[in-house]
Amino acid sequence: MTRLEDIAERVRAKNAGPFWLTIDIFCPDRAAFDRVRQELADARVADALGCAPHQLRRFEIETLNVVKFSLPRPQVQGSPGDRDMHGAAFACLVAALEI
Repeated sequence: MTRLEDIAERVRAKNAGPFWLTIDIFCPDRAAFDRVRQELADARVADALGCAPHQLRRFEIETLNVVKFSLPRPQVQGSPGDRDMHGAAFACLVAALEI
C-alpha cells in the first residue's frame, strides 16, 4: 500500500477557531483526489486522530482537488493542556495513513 503523503501534494493542519482543527489534503490532480476520497475512510481518519467518527466532518472540494477533515480540538487552543497550537502533529498522523 501507499502512504497518503506519497500521493498528496501537501497535508496540512490549521486552526478553525480555538475549538476546531482542520486537516487539508491537497492532491496534485483529479486521479489522486479520486483515489483519496474513495480509499480514505472516515473511520480510519477518526481512529488515527483519536476522535469519535461522529465528531469528524469531511469536506470534498472537487474544483481544488482537496479533501478536508475537521474535528474538535482535544484541548482548547492556547489552554494549559494544549501541546500543539496549530495541529501539526495531527497532519502528520493523517499523512502517514496507508491507502
